[in-house]
Amino acid sequence: MLKRTHMCGALRASDAGQVATLCGWVNTYRDQGKGLVFIDLRDRSGITQVVFDQEDVPDEVMEPARGLRRESVIAVSGPVRMRDGGSNPKVATGEIELVGATLEILNATENPPILPDEHEAQKIDEEVRLRHRYIDLRRPRMQSILGLRSDVARYTRNFFAEHGFLEVETPLLIRSTPEGARDFIVPSRMYPGQWYALPQSPQLFKQILMVSGCDRYMQICKCLRDEDPRADRQAEFTQVDLEMSFVDQDDVMDIMSEYATGLFKEFKGIDLGDIPRMSYEEAMNRYGSDRPDLRFDLPIEDVSSIAANTDFKVFTGALEREDGVVKAMRIPAGADRLTRKMLDGYGEYAKSWRTGGLPYVKYTGEGDHGGFETGVAKFLAPIAGQLVSALGLETGDVVLFTADVRPVACTAMGHVRLKVADDLELIDGEAWSPLWVIDFPMFEWDEESRRYISLHHPFSAPREDEVTKLDSDPANCISACYDLVINGSEVGGGSIRIHQPGVQAKVFELIGLDESEAKEKFGFLLEALRYGAPPHGGIAFGLDRLVMLLHGTDNIRDVIAFPKTQHGSDLMCEAPGPVDEAQLTDLGLRVEVHQSED
Repeated sequence: MLKRTHMCGALRASDAGQVATLCGWVNTYRDQGKGLVFIDLRDRSGITQVVFDQEDVPDEVMEPARGLRRESVIAVSGPVRMRDGGSNPKVATGEIELVGATLEILNATENPPILPDEHEAQKIDEEVRLRHRYIDLRRPRMQSILGLRSDVARYTRNFFAEHGFLEVETPLLIRSTPEGARDFIVPSRMYPGQWYALPQSPQLFKQILMVSGCDRYMQICKCLRDEDPRADRQAEFTQVDLEMSFVDQDDVMDIMSEYATGLFKEFKGIDLGDIPRMSYEEAMNRYGSDRPDLRFDLPIEDVSSIAANTDFKVFTGALEREDGVVKAMRIPAGADRLTRKMLDGYGEYAKSWRTGGLPYVKYTGEGDHGGFETGVAKFLAPIAGQLVSALGLETGDVVLFTADVRPVACTAMGHVRLKVADDLELIDGEAWSPLWVIDFPMFEWDEESRRYISLHHPFSAPREDEVTKLDSDPANCISACYDLVINGSEVGGGSIRIHQPGVQAKVFELIGLDESEAKEKFGFLLEALRYGAPPHGGIAFGLDRLVMLLHGTDNIRDVIAFPKTQHGSDLMCEAPGPVDEAQLTDLGLRVEVHQSED
């Protein structure tokens, strides 16, 4: 086999006159019919034009050259020369071409089911591309993403090594401790009737490493959760995981801010600057989300005290409920840009988030209803002046309202806020807006199970000044949790951990785990906490989401070499699939398939 001397994207004008050998895939083929055959040869680094000229090469080279077809794999050797007819500025190698003096066909392809053309990729059904992923990954865009992901992983390891972190691998076969998402479980052959689980995160092991004196741990690890995939989530995903001893939340956020700003500077040439912080309460009340997108304004205002002075039953009825609120969002100049159909559509959209609808008005400064028109204008006349002042209204503005209990009203308006911004093209696609969200509640109340559940996870500590509320007021206890959000996407989340066994026992009690159940599920951690656990905290960044942001895609399957579909299957290797009876017998298992009832 001819031995490669250069990658296909490496040759330049300075290489003219040298002999080079290239290996790759035939990207395009052109037979000029005058004793000239041109091909573009491609590998992951780029493309080089190769010319086979009947005047310069023997028939034993020319004949197979005429038979080349797209996606065949070849090796070709010959002199590098400046291009006849001028350069091609669209490719890095556009000043030169390789004269094919020696040709070796390494693998002549059959007719491929798809071609790795960027301009055709979006026309091909994604499932077809995933079924033939080995061809789809040949696309320059996909090769670029794979390269970026590799570079990000390398940068990550180097950064944390320079800051004193040890890279430690944690187990993949662990005990099942289902608290949040479902576990993937694995039967044990050696222990019949017993099961392993695949890790949803290395959470317990990295805490154990802190008890073990590791001090600073990091790992780029696989995590698995048996939940429905979606555009930005996979059942199998990768995270940058770390833990630190003798730290508070400022220490963790500071080093992760340095990591994130360095990452974006390295790969995007962007200075994220100092990353601001916002409380969970402010994020929810003002933006309707715990991961607010701050690239545009449209804040949500609480007008409950003003709305209480109307006879509008939608408002007054909501305010009579415990924690009922009326929220309003001003859309500047919305009267000229939002049609009635769009405004009614926002009301229907809000209903999908469990609120009753979305009353609206336009502010004209004229008329009999205090300057308001359309919608619920007649109900607002008594409070018109207060609303205009509170919301800073100007002629031509639109105001959207929602009235419900606070969590529902905030969440619904937050989703509508994003939809309005998208419809009115308010989001600057070139902007970057990072934010730390802090001061999350420790718990939320689950009405169905009649118990508290941890908002993050049950190993997150309360803030030091909030510990006593675990006994006196758990519903309002604030945690030492923190999430990093960039452009409305959560890229990382963590917390200071509980390191005192008494506090951990109290949290378990509040979420409904009695002592025996807690010991059964987390006994090794509870025991470790009794034998000298240091204060510690950590965080995990989603590597997949980081690469999505850095590359500019909203589909997580673009940044994973071999992703699952939205139905959780791998179409290329046809997983999941059946196993043979011998394997089941070894494991002491029998399969019974129950058909679901419609």
